[in-house]
Amino acid sequence: MTDIRQKTIKGLKTGDTFSVSRTFSEQDVIRFADISRDDNPVHFSKRFAETKNFDGRICHGLLVATLITEIGGQIGWLASGMRFAFKKPVYFGDTVTCTFTIVAIDDNRRAKAEVLFTNGDGMIVLEAEITGILPGAPEKEIMQDLLTGKAPENDASR
Repeated sequence: MTDIRQKTIKGLKTGDTFSVSRTFSEQDVIRFADISRDDNPVHFSKRFAETKNFDGRICHGLLVATLITEIGGQIGWLASGMRFAFKKPVYFGDTVTCTFTIVAIDDNRRAKAEVLFTNGDGMIVLEAEITGILPGAPEKEIMQDLLTGKAPENDASR
């Protein structure tokens, strides 16, 4: 993840693209359900999922969407809006790649990104558009301190 943070510290521009991948497990779904309290049977009952014409239990859409926060968190992106279009199910064991492209940045550091999520077969499972505010010089200086371990004791160096 430090590559994304280092690029941010140097300066982001329109067209910058970042990608991360993750394989989603049954345990991920259970942990997400514990946090979100989303116990929809489509995630836990194969029989229920099949009545919805799925091939088995599926991951929470918002769990898959958290790949955006992996990239946004490394950028220090302060989200102001998110729009999701869920296209295909993600099953336990599927690997999803999130490709995040900055498409606009204004003079006030307000930015817009288009995000595509693809499965191992290259099929789009999720599309997103997000808006937010990019870090300025003071924030980038702190990010550099966090990255190099020069942060004060009360800052977590992540």
